Amino acid sequence: MVWRRMSRLQRNIISMSLAVGVVVSIYILLHRKTSTGRQDPMNQPPWGQIGVDYFHFENDVQQRNGNVGGKKDETVIDGPGGPDIANQGDQDNRVDEPVIHQPAGGDDDDGEDDNVDKIANERPNKSQPKYGPQNEKQEAIVAAFKHAWKAYKAYAWGHDELKPVSKSWNEWFNLGLTIVDSLDTMIILGLEKEFKEARDWVANDMNIKPRKDVNLFETTIRVLGGLLSAYHLSDELVFLEKAKLLGDELLPCFNSKSSIPFADINLMTGVAKAPKWGPDSTVSEVTTIQLEFRDLSFTTGDMKYKKAVDKVSKHIHNLPKESGLVPIFINANTGQFRARSTITFGARGDSYYEYLLKQWVQTSKSEQMFVDDYLEAMAGAKEKLVRTSEPNKLTFVGELLSGDRFSAKMDHLACFLPGTLALGYKNGLDEWHLQLAKDLMHTCYQTYAFTATKLSPEISHFNMVPGARTDDIIIKPADAHNLLRPETIESLLYLYRITGDKFYRQWGWEIFQAFERHTKLPYGYSSISNVQNAKNPGIRDKMESFFLGETLKYLFLLFSDDKDLFPFEKYVFNTEAHPLPVRDFLGKAVQ
Repeated sequence: MVWRRMSRLQRNIISMSLAVGVVVSIYILLHRKTSTGRQDPMNQPPWGQIGVDYFHFENDVQQRNGNVGGKKDETVIDGPGGPDIANQGDQDNRVDEPVIHQPAGGDDDDGEDDNVDKIANERPNKSQPKYGPQNEKQEAIVAAFKHAWKAYKAYAWGHDELKPVSKSWNEWFNLGLTIVDSLDTMIILGLEKEFKEARDWVANDMNIKPRKDVNLFETTIRVLGGLLSAYHLSDELVFLEKAKLLGDELLPCFNSKSSIPFADINLMTGVAKAPKWGPDSTVSEVTTIQLEFRDLSFTTGDMKYKKAVDKVSKHIHNLPKESGLVPIFINANTGQFRARSTITFGARGDSYYEYLLKQWVQTSKSEQMFVDDYLEAMAGAKEKLVRTSEPNKLTFVGELLSGDRFSAKMDHLACFLPGTLALGYKNGLDEWHLQLAKDLMHTCYQTYAFTATKLSPEISHFNMVPGARTDDIIIKPADAHNLLRPETIESLLYLYRITGDKFYRQWGWEIFQAFERHTKLPYGYSSISNVQNAKNPGIRDKMESFFLGETLKYLFLLFSDDKDLFPFEKYVFNTEAHPLPVRDFLGKAVQ
């Protein structure tokens, strides 16, 4: 009856309004169904091809991880993907944190980050394999770790590094590097007592904001990577909380005029700047923070960390290169490579190439840009840098000085490359990647076997003149030191697991025994000055944190008979040997 009393105009208006409402409702339903990218599994992943659809991935992660400990906090993100890091920052050059809205009674005012409390990431392989030594060789490696840890605890506790001769400590960043670098090693080695001591120090004594200039790269790979890995392996939220705090403190590095971050930052003041030694950042450093920042985003659901490093990756991707090879310096203000810089797989260049492959692996081979750049670089290296020595035809990877003049010089750091090449082969790349990996692995081992101590020098030069020498390898006095580095052991692990050839294990055991003979002291282990002097190698009074964080960890894994102990299908190791979960199409840890 009411309808009939209405005028024709009134009835038309109501009818049109109802029709519009129906159309809008259908549109909203369809939009919600398709906008997450899940309807078609061939769509790009919601967290990337470098910057695609951050908003939906954040919501997905927060919904998956939203009910931990009975809390239902809601994180409000400042726009899709969080703040635009490169273009923001207030007077103290800091990046704003996401706004956390507490529900009624949700703020316990305990000084903890309640946002982290609700983030329980779906870690891979919930039923972890048994940790701890399973054979005599692993027991020997555990004994070596315990010997080093006992000395560190006695004479350097809470400081960055142990000085084993003077029984004192060295400070670099004031972040307890040896403790944080060793957290996941202690878990893997089954050292529960030592791990608890370290965990308590992180929870109660670690200061994320020392009044100290720190290096973005070193802090990211050692401290951020160590905290994230410890969280994934232990489920201890304190590590994720500290990782998030540290990630936030490092973000001002990305407030440069270009997409390239500054190399250094004062964690107390938040002031980021170029390094003291010059105006440029190192290419390997600005491109070897991505695994860690991306994992922090995947784990917390806050895309601001991934967005910051993805801008770096995209910028580097778009710069002109020499057959995919990059110079070692880049300016944070101009965003350009330094003209005529050295091209190398050693210091300042090395891990750029490593992280191209590993970012591709990290997200289940879904981001094509990374593998495209990696393949171009490996082909470029094969053409321009790979040579053979005389008289024994050792395959090595040299350098291009000033970008075009070949030098038969190979850093020990470059011995990461056999492992990376083998990992590429395991992920479907061509057979020649594995063959080159084997050839380079043999050469890296020879740099140990050739010396009086059976330990490698920091730098090797190679003879390329037929008939000039009987030895292929030349060690210059300034390059004869050994810093307890892990790269050769790392590659032995990859080659052994991927090929099954047991002689790679034998080579690793020989190297470990050489460390025991020439670097072990009553109080820890030390770098040495001269690998060619077995009687007096020259103790340098420094135990690097990576000896515990990388070298001993890779040795332990090399001698594991458990194929499920950190399989390469489920974990990707950062450049400091901290295992991080491989993610599936939706950013979830692979099970």
